[in-house]
Formats: sequence, C-alpha cells, structure tokens
Amino acid sequence: MVPRRSDRTLPVTAAAVRFDLPEPDAFTRPYWDAAAQGQLLLRRCRACGRAHHYPREFCPHCWSEDVSWERASGDATLYTWSVVHRNDLPPFGARVPYVAAVVDLAEGPRMMTEIVRCEESGLAIGMALRVAFRREEGEEAVPVFHPGDC
Repeated sequence: MVPRRSDRTLPVTAAAVRFDLPEPDAFTRPYWDAAAQGQLLLRRCRACGRAHHYPREFCPHCWSEDVSWERASGDATLYTWSVVHRNDLPPFGARVPYVAAVVDLAEGPRMMTEIVRCEESGLAIGMALRVAFRREEGEEAVPVFHPGDC
C-alpha cells in the first residue's frame, strides 16, 4: 500500500536534530544522574567480578544478570585517538577539529570518549587522564577526559 500524502511524515531538518546527546531510559537514568553530579558510573558483575562500560543489564563477559552500579575513580589512560577534522552531523561541525579517543579506565573497561583541554601534539598513548563532564543548559552531562598537564 502506498501512503497517502497526508500519511507521510515530514522530513526533519538537520538543524533540528542533535547527534551528540544521549537518550536516557529508566535503566540508564542512574548513570546520567550521576554524571550530572560529576561522577562516572560503571557496571560491575557480582558473578565474575569484572567491570564494564557502556552500561548493560547483563555482564558482557559471563552473561550474568547479577550486575550493579559502581562509582568509577575517574582516572584513565589514553589507549588511542584520532583527530576529527570534518563531521557534518550537528553540532559536531561547529566543534572540529576535536579528538575522538578510546581510554582505559582504571577499573579495567575501555571507553569511547573525547579528549578536551589538550592539543593533539600533547597527546601520547598511555598518558594519564581525568574525567570531566560537558554540559550545556537543559542537556545531559557527557563524560569527556583531559590530561592534568595540558
């Protein structure tokens, strides 16, 4: 069946859409509430003892559903990074260039993030990083990382 013209959804303009904001649900709400307070949370499995990030309702290592929230130290080391020079998705285009990165959290899990307050020339694999949070009025706080000496 072909939809009638009145049944079609109008296209959303790119200016109205944001691609950098999370969509919290009942399960992830504790994570985003903690971020708003400047705290990074992880999930830890009570069956195998391993921590994981991003938050899931089960352990990705042993598949146990016996997992709980745990406050992370906020310390990490830089595993890898890339400088993004072009990104057409709003609002990233206004932020280029920026450093997209993967960090190893002190508790073990790897996390995708952004490095802030440091030039690319100051980055080195294995360097110590600390969590910070990007937050604009009316938006969720998003964890980013920065080195202490940049």
